[in-house]
Amino acid sequence: MSVLLEINNLSISFGGSNKQKKVLNKVSFHLSKNEILGVVGESGSGKSLTSLAIMGLLPENCDIDGEIIYNSNNLLEIKESVFQKIRGASIAMVFQEPMSALNPSVRCGKQVAEVLLTHNKLKTKKARSQVLELFEKVKLPNPKRIYKAYPHELSGGQKQRVVIAMAIACKPKILIADEPTTALDVTVQKEIIELLAEIQSNSGMSVIFISHDLSLVASIASRVAVMYRGEMVEIGSTKTIFNSPEHLYTKALIASKPDLNIRLKKLPTVEDVLSKNIENKIISKEERDAVQQEIYNQKPLLEVNSLSKYYPIQKGVFSSRQLYTAVNQVSFKLYPGETLGLVGESGCGKSTLSNAILMLDPPSKGEILFEQKCITSFDKKALKKLRKDIQIIFQDPFASLNPRISVGKAILEPMTVHNIGNDIKDRTAKVKALLLQVGLKQEDFYKYPHEFSGGQRQRVGIARAIAVHPKLIICDESVSALDISVQAQVLNLLNNLKADFGFSYIFISHDLTVVKYMSDQLMVMEKGEIVEKGDADQIYNSPKNSYTKTLIEAVPKTF
Repeated sequence: MSVLLEINNLSISFGGSNKQKKVLNKVSFHLSKNEILGVVGESGSGKSLTSLAIMGLLPENCDIDGEIIYNSNNLLEIKESVFQKIRGASIAMVFQEPMSALNPSVRCGKQVAEVLLTHNKLKTKKARSQVLELFEKVKLPNPKRIYKAYPHELSGGQKQRVVIAMAIACKPKILIADEPTTALDVTVQKEIIELLAEIQSNSGMSVIFISHDLSLVASIASRVAVMYRGEMVEIGSTKTIFNSPEHLYTKALIASKPDLNIRLKKLPTVEDVLSKNIENKIISKEERDAVQQEIYNQKPLLEVNSLSKYYPIQKGVFSSRQLYTAVNQVSFKLYPGETLGLVGESGCGKSTLSNAILMLDPPSKGEILFEQKCITSFDKKALKKLRKDIQIIFQDPFASLNPRISVGKAILEPMTVHNIGNDIKDRTAKVKALLLQVGLKQEDFYKYPHEFSGGQRQRVGIARAIAVHPKLIICDESVSALDISVQAQVLNLLNNLKADFGFSYIFISHDLTVVKYMSDQLMVMEKGEIVEKGDADQIYNSPKNSYTKTLIEAVPKTF
């Protein structure tokens, strides 16, 4: 295949001539015509930076060396006026977060039409017609409705399809997809992957598919490039990279992902593999059965009985109010020391259920028993005490932390509210000990959220949750946005804390591989109802419900 794009010794530095920091070091690779090239690596490896360099979207305060050859031209040397004709027309990009690529105050159809009007100089009527065709091409339901809709009126998957339609509007030769499925449901994720593969096959365009999810890359790419600390450490066919990796870092990435077929006592992290300190101890069925027998011989910690949650909706000014059922007749039990996995697509009721258990949004019907006490009838004083026993770890740790106070004070705050510790000196000592326990440093007490990586902030969130000695922790998509290795670290930490303190978890995630690894029991939600529940291994091996089968089948198979 002939080469379409060639990157030669690409280096990028920030900080000016005095204090330069090289973030990309002599990266070289090529993209052939009609090819899908996967690029993998952790955050900070240089994946997105490379794509921004190709798009000519790097900030002005950086120094760039090397070549990016497209159509016999070095894109690093051409004028911005020339690049504007290439960007969006010949080389287009699908960004990770569709809401950041879409203007919230402009209708979706108009935003896509703007691309056509800019590059193809079409009349408005013709542009509208082509946009509707594009919406059909990316399999959006009711294209005319989507055309008139604002971004906030669409689901995550629909917004991503609009962004894809925008990217392919001018039939580009190269499409860069930068983490296009992050935080999407497994079924929606599969749909987006299949859509990109279909578009690529039909149009013959070349794709650079960037992701930290190895399984996704394996399912779509013909070749894979591995990046580590700003360097390209390995590149080859997908089969070769995943079956016979040569570089130790590639082996580390593959090893860090939970396996659907076995349960390791400890997931190997990148650091473990690089230091050749891998345990690889497997939890046998006999060991798991013994632990579960001990768990289920106890009284339940939490009982949810026939819980329903309704919300009033009114479709028009003159129409009567109706009730929308977000959660319908949900019942289950959670035992001390148990991890209960909860899976289902966005909108199925997972978060609504967790908010009801936390009594942040009390149920409309049904009862919730915590330690055999009905918490749905608790007054404010009793609920305040309950907050100590039931904690939550959020998906986005940065959004859950006050950027104006140090992480130490953020952890101290709930301890003060619930009178944990004798005085401020005692509490401070306890917080510093907690920071060590979750893999951080004592001096991190005085740092602010922006000074930490995503994985470190999640550790802060965990420290804050366990600071008040809870009995139940709800993990709401708490590892979904983390790199594969950081994810492994956090999952190991949660399991260690469970073993040390006897925590019970409700583990909510769209990543079924992670949920299976973490869970004793599993519940599957669809349209506000529990459609299947039971032993996690049994459900994965022999799902009875058709929806459960669909979810499991949507999990990309890597190796």
